[in-house]
Amino acid sequence: MTEPPELVAWRDLCRRLEQAGADLVAGGYPADTAEGFAHLSEQVVCWLAWSVHHADPRRPAFHRQNDLVTQWGGPNNENVYRHARIDPGLRYRITGRMHSCEEFVLALRAGFMHEPQWGTRREVTASELGIARGDEFELLLGPGSTIEIPDGVAMVSIREYYFDWRAEEPATMVIECLDEDGPAPPVVGRELAAQLSAAAASVERSMSYWNTYMVDARAEGADNTFAASQRLAKGLAVARYAFCFWSLGPDEALVVETDPPDARYWSFQLYSLGWFEPIDPPGRITSRNHLQCPADDDGRIRVVVAHRDPGVGNWLDTGSRRDGLLTLRWFWPTGDAAPVPSASVVAVSDVAVSGVAASGVGGPPADHRAEQAARRRHVAWRFRV
Repeated sequence: MTEPPELVAWRDLCRRLEQAGADLVAGGYPADTAEGFAHLSEQVVCWLAWSVHHADPRRPAFHRQNDLVTQWGGPNNENVYRHARIDPGLRYRITGRMHSCEEFVLALRAGFMHEPQWGTRREVTASELGIARGDEFELLLGPGSTIEIPDGVAMVSIREYYFDWRAEEPATMVIECLDEDGPAPPVVGRELAAQLSAAAASVERSMSYWNTYMVDARAEGADNTFAASQRLAKGLAVARYAFCFWSLGPDEALVVETDPPDARYWSFQLYSLGWFEPIDPPGRITSRNHLQCPADDDGRIRVVVAHRDPGVGNWLDTGSRRDGLLTLRWFWPTGDAAPVPSASVVAVSDVAVSGVAASGVGGPPADHRAEQAARRRHVAWRFRV
């Protein structure tokens, strides 16, 4: 008896996931394989849902990724990410309310960065559309609409921005296809088989691509030193980045110093190696943006990356990781000049008296427990279900 294609595809999916797990412990990935398997399980959840349950551009629904569960590819701690399948030949309507969301970027994309076909073909922001915090909005996409969909686009992505991290209602929005022509047809075995195969490929690519991406980026420079700033050729036009991989002993701290980027928004954020995930946003202070990172008396920004509280305000908590990635990102630059951050390793006990800043390093001591409690309340609201 011939096996149905969905059974063949399911067995293939399971074999490929088993191999992905074996690859984690075979070398080339970070030594913390338990964390690696947790990340692998996230990728299974993420890409099975995207490939199987968000596959039809005639019946789109937003798939939320890079929340507290399905992280990949260095997500921004200030964002909520939503993605939906679309077709350039169809018309769509997105309606919603901003609530506490302060900005969004709507990007029409060929695919995700770890896929063979990827890149942003068009982008527009809420502020460019005259949409502000608290506003209701309606956006029309597709032929004859305000937002045309270029050829080759496979998805619409929306990145919501929350700069002040207040515990308030986040944005709500839905997408609908205006050319939808009735209920979805019954599931067909060969179609489902193709979707399962696509999910397996996405899991494999996400696991290998981002680990290799970080290994290669680290090899291009020296630890505890910032590499030159960069802009992704096919990424968001508004985005700029600078990377610094840290390697710190238990009693060491990395002191980072820079002029404030000439941009509407900037932030420092910490990530784990291999998985490129933010380090415990609800439980630790592992990011600081332009509203959360006060300058010293001389106008310079200084932050301290350390395993324990160094007694200054602008502390970033490594989560006891000896090695990791610190990113400086700035969006919507208002000039061509890029910041040139510097970094130096000092003893944690010397941070507050190191004399590299007019008022000490990273501002005066802060109540980080209260700060983290407030951040945790915001995160609970932002990713509420």
